[in-house]
Formats: sequence, structure tokens, C-alpha cells
Amino acid sequence: MREDGAAEAAGDRADVIVLGAGPAGLVVGNLLRAAGVDCVILERATRAALRTRARAGYLAPNTVRVLERHGLADRLHRYGQQHSLCEFRTPHGRFRLDYGSLGPGEPHTVYPQQELVTDLLAQYVDTGGRIHFATEATAVRDADGTRPSVLARDADGRTLRWHGRYVAGCDGRHGAARRSLPPGTVRRHHRDHAVSWLALLARAPQSIDAVGYAVHPAGFAGQMARGPEVTRYYLQCPRGTPADAWPDDRIWAELDLRMRAADYGPLHRGPLLQRLVFPLESDVLEPLRHGTLLLAGDAASLLGPSAAKGANLAVLEAELLARALTDDLLHDDPRGLNAYSDRCLTHIWRALRFSRWMVHLLHDLPVPPGPGASGRPPDRDALPRRPCLETLRTSRAEQDWFAENYTDV
Repeated sequence: MREDGAAEAAGDRADVIVLGAGPAGLVVGNLLRAAGVDCVILERATRAALRTRARAGYLAPNTVRVLERHGLADRLHRYGQQHSLCEFRTPHGRFRLDYGSLGPGEPHTVYPQQELVTDLLAQYVDTGGRIHFATEATAVRDADGTRPSVLARDADGRTLRWHGRYVAGCDGRHGAARRSLPPGTVRRHHRDHAVSWLALLARAPQSIDAVGYAVHPAGFAGQMARGPEVTRYYLQCPRGTPADAWPDDRIWAELDLRMRAADYGPLHRGPLLQRLVFPLESDVLEPLRHGTLLLAGDAASLLGPSAAKGANLAVLEAELLARALTDDLLHDDPRGLNAYSDRCLTHIWRALRFSRWMVHLLHDLPVPPGPGASGRPPDRDALPRRPCLETLRTSRAEQDWFAENYTDV
């Protein structure tokens, strides 16, 4: 019986129950499946919705290497585009950084997240992987024991109980994995930057052959490619602004103003396909394991889009988690699981520090120091934005530091 007294149907069993079919969950599922570990994925969205959900689009070099190692990068190599230019537009001029030739000298690969999810999903299903769409995990039970279970609601409204040996919580910040953590078992590191972005998808080719970062007295604006005919734009907006509050004409007028189209050339316009408003905040849990429940992706950390780290961390964590689960379940070796949280958090803290630095650099906020500040609190000795942008424009050491942290996870 459920806690509310309603009937509960028998679900199924698997050694690993994976919650969520985003990049983290699908990489975990594919790697476990390839290793011969019995697993099932529970995903609250339908298959059609999952394949059209636009999110990130910039894959770091290490992310591509992870996918290559496991035979998951074929379409990415056919259709992805390498990219290594940033352009900063400021009240004092503009400058470019070819970060692919700085620091480690590696580019990003532009490949929209929905395309990556489509690839990972096809690979998982085509090799016989079990997945249940329109099935929302509602709670994880008994994670502090050796036989955890997951309560889930299917498309017909029935509550099912799934039994397993481990649960991989890849279902996001508001998913059942996070909600099921007992109070006091994890520490939450949360910061609200008091800045919101209106995220837009436009059916139009990119207007700048670079990632565009524009700082302006009216607020930040940005441009990132998502494909030959689709471009992601960002506009800083007042906190609490509804996604549909600004008509199209105002949006394009604000983009023109902040990106200084009058000085540097007009923007390519097109229909707006998506509007989302989200606050810029960071939210990290520590540790990323509670008994037999392990977190990855946005369930583990949310850093915001300022430095394009989310999907890249998710893939890195998924590989570590799948390898650790395989070692434990097939070889009775728990060392990977015991080290999983610390190994992931090493990467998360580094990405978090750079993401916060980017948030401050792009908005009217004091900027934390860059090179040589490792181990210091993010806001210590913060500086005004203008000299930090000028240092980034003129200092090779600062540019190398930027390139290394911009592309690494």
C-alpha cells in the first residue's frame, strides 16, 4: 500500500533504476547496458517531448572524448560543428578571443542537446535497453539499505513500485531523487545572483560567427549558435518577468540595442520558437551519494548557463557513475562508488567557480579575481567589471586561464 492508503501495483526489478532520460541518465543507461548490467530508465516525459526539448548546445572537448570512447559520437561527428571564438561587446569597444588557440587549444562542438539525446536514446533502445516514458518517479524508498525501491506514476495514473540494488538519480533539480534525500544527509550550496535571463530560440542563422557576449547599461545580451538556421539569444530581464511579457518587436529592439547592431551590423531576425525565463543561480549538493542513491547531472549540481557547463558535467559524472556501478555489481569492487562523490565534486567546484566569475563579468556585479585565485572565496577582492574586461582583452595569462576553464570540466 502507498502511504496515502491507495493501492500500489507491482512494477519490476533491475539492478540499477535510472531516473531521468536526459544526457546523464541516457549515458548511464547506455554504458551499463553495454557492460551487461541490468538497468531500467524511468522518464516522466513522452518520447516525442524528450526528443524536442531544447537545452544546451556546446559540448566540451572532454565530453566528446567520453562519447567517442563508448561509440556514442557518430552523428555528432557528422553534424556537429567545431567552434572556438568568443566576441565581447562593451561600451568601450569589442574584442575577440580565439580560445581554441589559447591555453589547451581545444574547441567546443556545437551540437544541440536534443540531437544528443536523440542519439543516446536510439542507441539505448536499439540495443534492447528498457525505458518507460510518461512514467514519473515520485519517491525513492529505503536508500539507506541494500534494497532501495522507487515509486513511480505511469501514464494511466497508477502507482508502481520498482525494486533495485542502486538508484541513479538523474532526474533534475526538482526530481524525486533530490526530494527523497532525508533531512540532514546532504549539505546544499546555493547562491542566487539576483539576475534573470530571458532565453530565446530564433529560427534564424547566427548574426556573429562567435559566441557573442554583450555588456550594456541596459543589461546583458548574448548569442550562441544552435545550428545553421537556429540561434539561441539571451536577454537580461528584471526578476519576475513572465516569459511572454515582451512582444517580439521589443525583444529584437533590445537585442539590437545591447548587441550594438548599429555599430557592428544588423542581427538576422526570424520567428521566436521558444521563450524561457530563469534566474541565474547555483545549487550544489554535497555529498552526491546517500546509501544506494547516487546523483548525477542537474540533480547533483545546477550552475546556470553562463559558462555552458551543465550538460558537460552531466556526461562526465555519468561515465564515472556507470563505471563505478559496473565495478561494484560485476566485480564486487566498491571503490569507485566510495570515491564517486568526491571525484565529481572536484570537477563541479572548478566549474562553479568559473561560472560565477562569468556571471559577474557579464553583469553589473563586482568581478572575483581570475588567475591565481584558486582556493579563495569566489567574491573575495572583487573588482569592477571594466578593468576585468580590459585585462581579459590585453593579458595573455588571463586569456589562457579563460580558455582552459571555458572548455574544461
